[in-house]
Amino acid sequence: MLITDFLRPTSVVVGMQARTKADVLTEIADLLARSSGLEATDVHRVLAEREALASTGIGSGVALPHGRTRELERLVAVVAISTDGVDFEAQDNQPVHIFVGLLAPQNTGDHLKALARVSRLLRQPEVRARLVASATADEAYAIITNEDAP
Repeated sequence: MLITDFLRPTSVVVGMQARTKADVLTEIADLLARSSGLEATDVHRVLAEREALASTGIGSGVALPHGRTRELERLVAVVAISTDGVDFEAQDNQPVHIFVGLLAPQNTGDHLKALARVSRLLRQPEVRARLVASATADEAYAIITNEDAP
């Protein structure tokens, strides 16, 4: 599985507007709703329920808000980059700059494979730095696709 199997160029945003954790979840839910065809309120509920269990801020400036729903037939993802960073209650208590939102069908383990793939890519400090420095969504998408090449 490659990230491009579930991330489209139109699902990448540079210059995220959110400044709080609540606003991030709303913005990610809106982006995932556009990518999936689901209602943003339903997507937000799924993300918020998962986030209530524990923060998906994994550290090193990365958060992976995600969830599963019966309403979906395929895995979808969005990437949103915040230049300033947002307090997302990450494990390392540092601001989050790179948000990868994932929404998966209920009856599949694909979301675990996707989370692992994204985590592997974003474990690289130079990739994270280049993404945060991206001037455009196209540039950020190109970094992801080039670094995630088979």
